[in-house]
Amino acid sequence: MNTASLKKIVLFIVLLLTANTSFGQSITVSKNTQVSVITCGTGNESYSLFGHTAIRVHDADNAIDVVYNYGAFDFNTPNFVMKFIKGDLQYFAVAHSYPDFINQYQYEQRSVYEQELNIPLDLKQKLFDNLNTSLASGESHYTYKFIDKNCTSMVVDIINKTLDTTAIVKNTDTNITYRSILYPYFDNHFYEKLGTSIIFGRKVDQLGTKIFLPFELLKSLKKVSFQNHPLVKENKTLIEFKNEVPVSWWNNPYTYILFLAFIVLLNKKSVHLFYLSVMGIIGIFFSFSWFYSLHLELEYNYNMLLFNPTLLGFLYFYWTKNKKAIYNLAIVNLLFLVLYFFILINKAHFVLVLPLIITSGILLIRLVIQNKKRIPIII
Repeated sequence: MNTASLKKIVLFIVLLLTANTSFGQSITVSKNTQVSVITCGTGNESYSLFGHTAIRVHDADNAIDVVYNYGAFDFNTPNFVMKFIKGDLQYFAVAHSYPDFINQYQYEQRSVYEQELNIPLDLKQKLFDNLNTSLASGESHYTYKFIDKNCTSMVVDIINKTLDTTAIVKNTDTNITYRSILYPYFDNHFYEKLGTSIIFGRKVDQLGTKIFLPFELLKSLKKVSFQNHPLVKENKTLIEFKNEVPVSWWNNPYTYILFLAFIVLLNKKSVHLFYLSVMGIIGIFFSFSWFYSLHLELEYNYNMLLFNPTLLGFLYFYWTKNKKAIYNLAIVNLLFLVLYFFILINKAHFVLVLPLIITSGILLIRLVIQNKKRIPIII
């Protein structure tokens, strides 16, 4: 049996032993143990747009090389989709062997960076124990929250818990909003950027004072001190790829502008009704998300002033040929649109949503003109 096979067997036994604290004594790590934060690069799939964070424990003397990943969830969870939408889907940590972990990112051609923590042996032992206890006891299970609770924040929490102080804090980009922090991650992913902009409400317009993205943690760790020395001993690039996004013929602002221009220039009642109805249906979804979902990012969604559920009323009023109601509803929604314009004017997504504001404004003004009661002129 060669050395590599022996190490794999030993690692498997280690994982079994540490999977439940009721089995045997906790393993004592050697003085050569390295613990580090792993930051994984972004990808082109929606789930990988923001990267990933994990913790690695490497103890060559004990043949341990394990990566703890707090981003796992179970697709077989009953009512998975509704739980995900509602925001009570349970995420949890899993342990991977380092070779398996790194091979996966090599396969996906995503960069991986490592920051070794400069902490004493007793704290390395404590972190290793905390990680294993977290896995075994169920402490690693958590309800996912986009900003407040995710794979990155869980890593921050368990390291701070180990150090018995709030050592890792946000120290970069604290003067811009969460929405502005997110935008660079959507380069060449236009409709993902647009969708995120309109479904998120007031919370993401707050200043980004919490670490919630992997690369925010990577940048912050470079500036963190612990016990009068830098917390990070060394920054290493394990694998690196240039993230090349395939050119899409449809996922770009040009198709967005062309579609809206088509709606305006065609000037057909059926097309206008279709557009306004879609906007109203989206507004109903936003209303449902606001009151049903536990995701705080979806609350207080002022974008509903543009995506207003009352727009669906035009379908009924056209069917009943109620011109006065059409006129009044168009006036009300124009007022909502003006209010929305002034709310949005200093927000990061103003330019992104402006074509929708213009399109809706033109259609509503047309409805006002077409359904305004004509005043007879008496000579």
